[in-house]
Amino acid sequence: MRVKRGFKARRRRKKVLKLARGFRGGRSKLFRTAADAVDKALMYAYRDRRVRKRDFRKLWITRINAAVRMHNLSYSKFIHGLKLAGVELDRKVMAELAISDPAGFAKITDLAAQQL
Repeated sequence: MRVKRGFKARRRRKKVLKLARGFRGGRSKLFRTAADAVDKALMYAYRDRRVRKRDFRKLWITRINAAVRMHNLSYSKFIHGLKLAGVELDRKVMAELAISDPAGFAKITDLAAQQL
């Protein structure tokens, strides 16, 4: 007697094909190809959520370094001075300050320089 797989298999395939919407060609139409593409896409998404955090931190450090060097200080000495001064601003906030409020950032830089 023939056994039909029923709605469970259809539901599983529909879930994969829904995740594959927007992919090109058979990667969005054919279940087996779409399943491989979706698996790979989910792996990349998982990995790149972490890579994004690294990239932003690198960007913030680069911006802070550029702003601090205008005040004749290196990034590492600036961060060390902030630690000694007890300033607990994170790099994201400091990078934003360096761009949007150079005068305020200069005061923070002076504070860090005094601690060295």
